[in-house]
Amino acid sequence: MITIAPVKQGLHKEIDSIAPDKSISHRCAMFALLADSPSIVRNYLLAQDTLHTLEIAKKLGLKVTELGEKGDFIFTPPSKITEPDSVLDCGNAGTAMRLYTGLLSAQNGYFVLSGDKYLHARPMNRVIKPLQSIGAQIYSRNGGYAPLSVVGRELLGFNFTSEIASAQVKSALILAALFAKDSSVYSEREHTRDHTERMLCGMGAEITRDSTQALSTIHITPLVRKLKPLDIVIPADPSSAFFFALAAAITPDSSVLLKNVLLNPTRIEAFKVLESMGAIVEYHHTECAYEEVGDIYVQSAPLRAIAISENISWLIDELPALAIAFCFASGRSEVSNAKELRVKECDRIHAVISNLKALGITCEEKDDGFIIEGLGDTLLEKTAQKSPKVDSSNMPIFATAKNVDRHATAHAVSRNDRENSLCEKVDSRDNAENLNTPQNEKIKSVFDSQLAGGRIFDEKAEILKVDSSVVLRSFGDHRIAMSFAIMGLRLGAVIDDEECISVSFPNFLEILREMTEVRLLD
Repeated sequence: MITIAPVKQGLHKEIDSIAPDKSISHRCAMFALLADSPSIVRNYLLAQDTLHTLEIAKKLGLKVTELGEKGDFIFTPPSKITEPDSVLDCGNAGTAMRLYTGLLSAQNGYFVLSGDKYLHARPMNRVIKPLQSIGAQIYSRNGGYAPLSVVGRELLGFNFTSEIASAQVKSALILAALFAKDSSVYSEREHTRDHTERMLCGMGAEITRDSTQALSTIHITPLVRKLKPLDIVIPADPSSAFFFALAAAITPDSSVLLKNVLLNPTRIEAFKVLESMGAIVEYHHTECAYEEVGDIYVQSAPLRAIAISENISWLIDELPALAIAFCFASGRSEVSNAKELRVKECDRIHAVISNLKALGITCEEKDDGFIIEGLGDTLLEKTAQKSPKVDSSNMPIFATAKNVDRHATAHAVSRNDRENSLCEKVDSRDNAENLNTPQNEKIKSVFDSQLAGGRIFDEKAEILKVDSSVVLRSFGDHRIAMSFAIMGLRLGAVIDDEECISVSFPNFLEILREMTEVRLLD
């Protein structure tokens, strides 16, 4: 459980330690298995999801040699993918499970893919059924849930039109098509993220795209030889960088410069939304190898409401963070056509709305999105009181996760000159759920207390009490936890679980601590 203190003045930061891109890291480990010689991969993301992907690749025959810098590797491929003698553990990584299912369905051997309880609750039929239609032999729990058993065999070419806008489904089918008997065609009604096609083409695969008004069509030719090796420095993850773009956008008199970020057009849509809302956003391209890379500058400005219903697959991961921006915008913002949010690491629509209701924000949960009534810069004035001072010297300082980037940042910490403020207490049954833990029972009670973004303080108290009815919940989802941590820069926040953040962004809290106080409650 962590507490985030609100800042007291504008933020002005240059950040060059954003976590390496998760999507690119996953694919580097997998695709190196298909190369004809060793790949050199620098700045690989050392987070739980991508480490699971790498461990699976090793079980399939990839030899991994560390270079001098952390996250730098030589990936030496096997002569052929080998059958493992144990279960392939994907952890929380849906990308790993879905892409490996496609790849392994065409390899000789028997493979079992498993994961944690959250991954076991995510739908896999969207990958299983199209693969089975081309001859794949895949078994699952009832309803198409993991664990999955894959018996590799020769596959047929296909002509498949997906009704689901999913880069993971597309990637699984492309990987299977590389080993099919005949050429294949994959069509999608919305152009989804295209890292798989870009990287495989860069390695020598024959993959082309045709687009019409109705469909985006990909033609895949089966491999006749192994792929060329990778030689890549993985850029910063734009989905991770977006959290600190959000921090600058919602904090008055603030700006951030985000260094060496992946600028793939399908990955920066959330920055464009933020710009449409009024924030100042600039891009500075620095290089282009496999993918476009550069710096992103974001500066605060008054935000206005927006309605989003298109290009959802390009911003599906950033929608929880955008929901926070909506709260500080003037007017009513709405997200539609985003039902995919319900089958991510958690039901992200429900998670966002239940936490916002706990904070007193007027909002509504829809089947395929949500509506948020933004209050602009009146948010604090409408929901707040002056905060009493807190002596928190007895609270343990959060032990930060290890920085996975080679560059250290040491910038002056700036704080918000506004008065700290406290939100009115609201009733939230959702947030009360599963929070009456021994951990909470150990926290001493205080009296004459007031609520601040899920926190209760007392002027005479030397500790902080967590009220189990208003603590913000991560729902075990890294993006929910990080989104509300950034909101804490304005309102202050307590979040029930910080450990899930390490799934994708191990040094997130380290960067956040350069901006404000972040503490751990035992």
